Amino acid sequence: MAVKLYSTPTCGYCKLAKSYFEKNNIAFTEFNVAQDMKRAQEMVKKSGQMGVPVIDIQGQVIIGFNKQAIEKALKR
Repeated sequence: MAVKLYSTPTCGYCKLAKSYFEKNNIAFTEFNVAQDMKRAQEMVKKSGQMGVPVIDIQGQVIIGFNKQAIEKALKR
């Protein structure tokens, strides 16, 4: 399953999302949009948002750390 996390190092909700994925053994790819402008532009194009985290689960975009939406997207 393709899970992408667009985040910044100082974002508390990004840390919650990472912790959730790690505790549940969900593989994810993290992009630091504070350093990677290409990924930051990709994130804004997908979400229409500048805020993080933005989570892309197989094309389903979730803005913020929304555990219910994440679990629904993961079909848990």
